[in-house]
Amino acid sequence: MASPDGASGVGGSPEETELSITLTLRMLMHGKEIGSIIGKKGETVKRIREQSTARITISEGSCPERITTITGSTDAVFRAVSMIAFKLEEDLGAGGDGVSAGRAPVTLRLVIPASQCGSLIGKAGAKIREIRESTGAQVQVAGDLLPNSTERAVTVSGVPDTIIQCVRQICAVILESPPKGATIPYHPGLSLGTILLSANQVRG
Repeated sequence: MASPDGASGVGGSPEETELSITLTLRMLMHGKEIGSIIGKKGETVKRIREQSTARITISEGSCPERITTITGSTDAVFRAVSMIAFKLEEDLGAGGDGVSAGRAPVTLRLVIPASQCGSLIGKAGAKIREIRESTGAQVQVAGDLLPNSTERAVTVSGVPDTIIQCVRQICAVILESPPKGATIPYHPGLSLGTILLSANQVRG
């Protein structure tokens, strides 16, 4: 059953405004993935920045998880995500010679304000099902908020090509429905201090 939605936006003139939109995408990454993206002496992240023209920052800290923030035009952000996905596949799935073997799918965890997750899931899960079916990627929206934040993790897994298509569709939804209310961003590793602080406030 072909859906008419699939064809929309393919023909016709591309909207200029879409290219001038600044998009910020936050991803949660583990130490091993971060090491892969930074590369020796920061060579890899420098190359991704230069080739994608996106601004990429990686949160400081010694905790196992860190936030990678990618900012730029939608085009630049997608280029950066694409390079990151291929780099992770190359490093984490290294050693396999069969390209089509489909081993070691790449997983990216996007951090998205909870108020936007409803639009992403859609009525009775229709939107997220449509994204899964049209891209072939696995998409999971976490039921719980990340600690001390109003954000949720959205996990996308698959081969880099399907991940990129999937991230494009997720971003399209996010751009159409801006977050409602204030967003409290998730900071890995800050949870303990924040919990102690809030516990003291309750007593006082």
